[in-house]
Amino acid sequence: MLHLPKKMLYALEAVVDIAFNARPNPVQSKEITQRQGIPQRYLEQVMQQLVHAGILKGVRGPRGGYRLARERRRITAGDIVRVISEADTEEEAQIFSSEIGQKVVGPLWKDAQSAMLRQLDQVTLEDLCRQVGADCGEVAPRPTNTFDI
Repeated sequence: MLHLPKKMLYALEAVVDIAFNARPNPVQSKEITQRQGIPQRYLEQVMQQLVHAGILKGVRGPRGGYRLARERRRITAGDIVRVISEADTEEEAQIFSSEIGQKVVGPLWKDAQSAMLRQLDQVTLEDLCRQVGADCGEVAPRPTNTFDI
């Protein structure tokens, strides 16, 4: 079975969490960590990459966090995967150092990746949020107002 890097899976989970939970306030990274169990050290790296790529917007301040930079229907799973995989392209080029690797295995692997990205490009965050609502219900209970004195 093909294994995707943890960083890529964490990015997908985090962005879906933000898309599902970012109304009306931005989602803080500590909330994502609590709901999804994503280690904070991975999450911050991933979030910064996604902000720089224009997938997310960072909101500063005490109630700051992250929001989608575009509408849910305009961001695909493929967009997210590409942002995270761009950082790993140098390592991949070094893997195929033999002639067989470069001329046979490398092109096979690139074709497989292209097919996967085409499939991921068909799935929007809107689709994934609908699936979260149908399959998972609320990811976490929404906070309620408390008036403790």
